[in-house]
Formats: sequence, C-alpha cells, structure tokens
Amino acid sequence: MATPDPFTDAARATAEAVARASYGRLVASLARRWGDLTRAEDALSDAFERALRTWPQTGLPDQPEAWLLTTAHRRLIDGARQSGVQAQAEPEIERLLDELSQHTDPDALPDDRLGLMLACAHPDLDAALHTPLMLQAVLGLDAARIGAAFLVSPAAMGQRLSRGKARLRERGARFEKPGKDQLAERITPVLTAIYAAYGTGWDEIGAVESRVRGLAEEALYLSRVLTELAPDIAEVWGLYALIAHCEARTPARRDAAGRFIPLSDQDPALWRDTTILGAEAALRRSLKLSSPGRYALEASIQSVHAERRLTGETNWLAAAALYDGLVSHTSSLGALTARACAHGEAFGAERALEALAALSDEAGAYQPFWAAQAHWVAQAGRRDEAASAYERAMALSTDPAVRQYLFERAQAL
Repeated sequence: MATPDPFTDAARATAEAVARASYGRLVASLARRWGDLTRAEDALSDAFERALRTWPQTGLPDQPEAWLLTTAHRRLIDGARQSGVQAQAEPEIERLLDELSQHTDPDALPDDRLGLMLACAHPDLDAALHTPLMLQAVLGLDAARIGAAFLVSPAAMGQRLSRGKARLRERGARFEKPGKDQLAERITPVLTAIYAAYGTGWDEIGAVESRVRGLAEEALYLSRVLTELAPDIAEVWGLYALIAHCEARTPARRDAAGRFIPLSDQDPALWRDTTILGAEAALRRSLKLSSPGRYALEASIQSVHAERRLTGETNWLAAAALYDGLVSHTSSLGALTARACAHGEAFGAERALEALAALSDEAGAYQPFWAAQAHWVAQAGRRDEAASAYERAMALSTDPAVRQYLFERAQAL
C-alpha cells in the first residue's frame, strides 16, 4: 500500500479548489484571447495536469490561478508557433509573451465569464446545447457528467459538445461582454440555460443515488455568478432569488429514511434561513430594478411559501394571484399545472379541476399534471378517478421515493 504523499495531496487539493473557484474565469480569459473555446479548454486542462506533476516538486505557487493561466497561454503560443499556420503572427505572439510577463495576476484581468455564457447560448446553436456547453465551459463538468444529467451517453454528449464548439468557431463567436443594450437583449437564453440546469437537478434533490446529484447546486452557483456579472438586470436577480428559495428547502424534502416530503408537509424549521434571507434580498433588488418578469414572479411565489416559517400558514390567495401573473409571461404546462393547484388551495377542488381539465389534451407524460389530477379528484371525493390518476403518476415517476409517496396516497383513498 502506497504511503500518502502530503505534497501531492496538497497539490491536488489546491488544483481542485482553483478549478471550483476560477475554472470559468480562466477558460473565458483564454477563449477571449484566442477565439477558440476548444483550444482554451484543452490548454487549461494541460495546465492543470502540469500543475499536478510540478507543484509536488517545486511547491505551491503564490498565485496558483496566475500560474495556470500563464502555463495555458504558453501552451497555446507554442501550438501556434509549431503549427506554422500562424507563423505570420509572430509579432502578436511576442506581444502576448510580453503581456504575460507583466500581468500574471488573473485578478487584474477583466472577468469574461459573462461573455463565455453568452457565447454558449449563441443563437446559431441548437438551444438544447446551451445548457450543456455552459456547464462544461463555465464549470468544467465533463461530458460523462453532463450526459448522465441529460440521459445521453458520454460519447454522444461529447460529440454534441464538440460540434457546438466547432460551430462557435466557424461563426466567429466573440467571448467578450457586450454593451448594456446588447446584454439586455441577449441575456434571456443564458437565464433559460441556467434554469434548465436547475430543473434537471431539482427532481432528484435529496435522492440517495441521483444521476444528477449536485447539478442543482451548480445552477445556484451559476446564477450567483451572473448577479456579479450583470447586476443591473432585474431578471438576473429574479432567477437567483428563485433558485435560492428552492435550494433553502432541500434539507426538508426527504426525511431521515429518505422518504419524499411534499412542500405542504415539510417542517419549515429545517429550511435554511440564511439562504432564504439571501433570496429575499435578491428578490427585493430585482423588483427595485424593474416590474416583475417571469423569474421574479416565480421567486415571489416561493417567497410566499417561505413566509410559512414565520406565520405557520401559506397565503394561497397571494400565491394564486402571482401564478395568474406568471402565466402571462409563460404558458408552460408546468406553470399552468402549478397555477391550477394554487387556485384549488385558494378556492376549492372544483376550481383546480376546472383548470386542469383545460390542460388534459396536452398533459401526455407530464408527471406533475397526473399527480395534481390525482390529488384534486381525491379531494373532490372521486376515488376511482383518483386511483387511476395516481397509477398514471406513479408510472411516470423516475424517483422511487416519489413513487412510494404516491402509492401511499393511493392506498389511503
């Protein structure tokens, strides 16, 4: 059995900490300078590998991020020289070398992560690629992890990501932060991608063997980064507030035995107060910047739920009114199903069933619709219909804990 090497362990721990805190900023800086996301990622990956080989022998550098950035730049410079394709750019290469020798602190460089996010959400790319590209480029997740989250094989996801990056290169995508007017126009797909990442991880938060464990936390991290990079856009704060409110309830979503606990039965004492306070501050900032958009409205609904930790009850009239506002921004099946439930809580089962009936033709395999249908027909005393809807909801559930919860509800009819 090999004896642990404290120098190697320290190098690995430092590299992991830098990757978590600075990967996106480093790769964004490289991509902006070289105009090629694939080459930037490869160079940074090589720099991390060299760090793990070098740091145990030489000791940790005073500025690990600067060491990695300089090493990655030098690899790209060497590659340009050796390729011969850019031989005519030797003066530019020399200028880059001079710049590296004078500015080695990444804190002195502009933060290009927003430009990188915008590039990953380029309009010429398939929208389904926006989120995976962002997860890889900004957070450094590999194709296997991303593929598992989206139920795609690592090889297939790797091919999709490679094609996306090649498309960006062909289109001459810029990795720079646009002007304020352009930013307001282009931020929506970035918000959509982060929200999609959170939605992918949400259903399995707290599951013991989740294929997307941690993805919700990564989306929270991305949304927080975005508030630093685009602090004047209301919906940026709205999205962060929404995700933070939902994340605050994570400890209450499973009991000690791993059983699913619906929001209505959760113990508010288990919710994370600090996270809720941060969400509330973000929501106030969003509403101060602009009238509420989609994400601010969703965050406001979560804020209504959060008030239960103080009042002991949910203001369903307020929630129903907020859902009415939300569906003016998005007519997604999820929003309409949730609105039906809020109206049922505020005005009775028949109101919920009336709203759900209008969605039945498009419900298809949308599990939350059938779970809601089962609940409200049970509330209306229609046991046979409830049993059938519970069976459909169970069949569509991917989480065993949710299936067991629905089974127990059906048994209690």
